[in-house]
This record gives sequence, structure tokens and C-alpha cells, in this order.
Amino acid sequence: MKIGRICLQNGETHYASPIGELGNIMEILEGDPFQGIYPTGRKESHFKLLAPIVPKAILCVGLNYRKHANEMGTEFPNYPILFFKNPSALLNPREDIVIPRNLVSTKVDYEGELAVIIGRTCLNANRENALDYVMGYTIANDVSARDWQSKERGGTQWCRAKSFDSFAPMGPWIVTSDEIGDPNNLQISTSINGERLQNSTTADMIFNIPSLIEFLSGDTTLEAGTVILTGTPEGVGAGQVPERWLQTGDQCCVEIEKIGVLENGVA
Repeated sequence: MKIGRICLQNGETHYASPIGELGNIMEILEGDPFQGIYPTGRKESHFKLLAPIVPKAILCVGLNYRKHANEMGTEFPNYPILFFKNPSALLNPREDIVIPRNLVSTKVDYEGELAVIIGRTCLNANRENALDYVMGYTIANDVSARDWQSKERGGTQWCRAKSFDSFAPMGPWIVTSDEIGDPNNLQISTSINGERLQNSTTADMIFNIPSLIEFLSGDTTLEAGTVILTGTPEGVGAGQVPERWLQTGDQCCVEIEKIGVLENGVA
């Protein structure tokens, strides 16, 4: 099942499911995806598409694709590299990523990622049962201000560089686990202005999704509604020759097999 969120012209917000691939018409859903949800038969064509979830927390994993670690000249980590994004960085599909102009950045990068939605309280999961805690998957873009990751700007931690407003685009909807099958066997790509710059598969992850959930839930409660960003493949702007940073007017599209396309402009 595909589960999105929409805002109607009267201001009402609803979970809804797309009819067809484009999602120009959505069917209103009753309930919520964590307790139970079902179709109502009510269809809407005039709405604003929202991020499919308001996250309890956004946990992110860095350097989790082999070829991406290689392009960044970094050894494979022994454990998953964890950082956080501020939930207020959340951005709806089709809205603009905003380049920071107060804490100025001139090196804003794209990072297409598969996002995991935790569906129920998860503590000390193991690899055998980890996927039982997953409600579904969506697409995310781990937008990053590379200059704010530098040591000169206090970037030995990554949260500052990745938590500016609009730096967590997410959507267009959640696809439930039963429709995804193996999450480590999905094509993933990112295009800027129609040029495909990332093109890989989630099979290239260093730590697969069950092992990530096992690690992240170790002695740490992951509440329902926690979102895990699982890393990005090779082809980021910092790895291009010459480097390729996001610019005003760019159109960024992240596509993942079985889920769809997350589109955002840049302003």
C-alpha cells in the first residue's frame, strides 16, 4: 500500500493513497499507518502533497555505500556512522530546497537515500527480527552543506551541515513493507536538471537495513515514527569532477524502484 499525506484547500490534513503512478488523484484514508488504516472511497484532486510522515526523529547513516566511500577517499567504517537531522529540516515533495544565506553556504550537495519508517517501538532488535519493526519505506534527500562539514566551521560533527531548514526532503509517499520485499535490492538514482548523477542499487550498502536497525536500536528505544536515512550511493556533488553544487533554479529528482520519484526545486 502507498500512504501519503495531503492538505486540502480547506486546510484539512489527511493520509491518502495515490491512484495511479503520478498521484494526481488521491484516495482519502481513515486511521493512521501505525494503528491501522483503510480506504474510504473518497477521492480528491485538489490538494497539496505533504511529506508522508512527521518524524519523531531522523537518524542518518553516513558512508554506507561502498562506492560512495571510495569516491570520498574514506575507508569502510567498522560500525555504522550515526548523525541526526533536526526534524524541522523536513521538506514536502515539490517544494524548494533553500540554500542558506544567513549561515552562508556555497557548497550545498544532494544525497538520494532510501528511508526506513519504524512502525512500532523498537529496542534491541536483532538482524533476524529487525524488519518486523519496519512499517514501510520512502525516499529522502540528505541535503548537506559541505562547507559546514569542514573542521574550520566546527564540522567534525555533521548535524549543523545537514539540519538547515529544507534539508530533509521526504516523499512522495510511504510504501508498506509487504510491497517492497527485499529493501537491499532496489535501484536508486538522483538526477539534477535531467542529468543522472547517482545510479546504483541498495545492494551496495556496507551495512544492510537489518544490521542498521540492530545497531541503532541497541540500548536505544526507537519510537514508532522514527525515520532512518540509510546512506547515499556514489555520484554526489562533492565527488564530481569538477564538484557540482546545487544552484538556484535546479530541479532535483531522486528515484527509487517500487517507491517513485521525489522532486524538489532549489531556491
